[in-house]
Amino acid sequence: MRDPGISVVICVYTEDRWEDILAAVSSVRAQSYPALETLLVVDHNPALRDRLAREYKETEGVRVLPNAGPRGLSAGRNTGIVASHGDVIAFLDDDAVAERDWLRRFAEGYADPRVMAVGGRTVPIWASGRRPAWFPEEFDWVVGCTYKGLPSGRVRVRNVLGGNASFRRTAFDAAGGFATGIGRDGDRRPLGCEETELCIRLTRARPDAVLLIDDRAVIHHRVPAPREHFAYFRTRAYAEGLSKALVARSVGAGKGLESERRYTTRVLPAGVARGLRDALLARPGGAGRAGAIVAGVLSAAGGYLVGSVRVRRGGTTFSVAPVHWDSEPPRGSAEAPPGGAGPSGGRGVPADAVERDGRGGERDQGGIDE
Repeated sequence: MRDPGISVVICVYTEDRWEDILAAVSSVRAQSYPALETLLVVDHNPALRDRLAREYKETEGVRVLPNAGPRGLSAGRNTGIVASHGDVIAFLDDDAVAERDWLRRFAEGYADPRVMAVGGRTVPIWASGRRPAWFPEEFDWVVGCTYKGLPSGRVRVRNVLGGNASFRRTAFDAAGGFATGIGRDGDRRPLGCEETELCIRLTRARPDAVLLIDDRAVIHHRVPAPREHFAYFRTRAYAEGLSKALVARSVGAGKGLESERRYTTRVLPAGVARGLRDALLARPGGAGRAGAIVAGVLSAAGGYLVGSVRVRRGGTTFSVAPVHWDSEPPRGSAEAPPGGAGPSGGRGVPADAVERDGRGGERDQGGIDE
């Protein structure tokens, strides 16, 4: 199989991250495995869109696009997916920079035609210059980074993390795009789990699909000062519980929570024990880390309970849109699903693209994120 062409999508929404955005694009342009194109999708911010368009007017391979859907990260990603031309679509956060071999490691993973997604390792860059003593590595997912407890190397996983991930183009033929109504929406409550839901939906549509994380595909993610505080830690853990309730209600608790059960019964107790041991040895932050793990679990559990009640009452919905490509994929693109087209018989129109009501029902036909 030939080396895949990779489109990189970076979703942006605020001029406050201007320098971060420029750094993200520069890191993509410096890859040892060149990107086919870089798509900057601007989330309903005309001033930022115009400024970026001027910045990259003369830059080959960089396109600036407005989010064609509702406000939010999921719709922005879907806009990039539809506009892309690569065999593989990779996603990079707008406040992250990729190491030089990031795309090369992704490309290597797709040598196996069964692989539908490859994610990487995300390392935090703390605004204060170092990790807060109380902040447990087991909860680095709170700040969008790889957390302690994930296996090392190139391993098979239930889902990848969206800020450092890639998908084969045909994955979106099979499963549709990212669900809107789950993930982040500008500066609202820091929800998540859209990657989890998509990956579970993908493996249901393609039971033979393999999803990988390769910890050599590294990006460095900026953690702003407010996210180093316990108030954000607790809020983000609570929001994760809310999101997880919606996903579990849609796909079933068995699949929606299988990774979380291992995490809470194995990884977190070990983290508490290490924190208490460090406290007994008078090491800085030991008691704080143990306490933060307990508080994080309770916050997430509280969010899950509240979210479950809301879902049962029908107060929370999300939508899964079909993917209609702007153009046909490049000649010789990655293998399509069996039959040579999407499961509905036409490219880019998945048969299971539906609006979910949070109870697992279909309304209109059309780990912890790890």
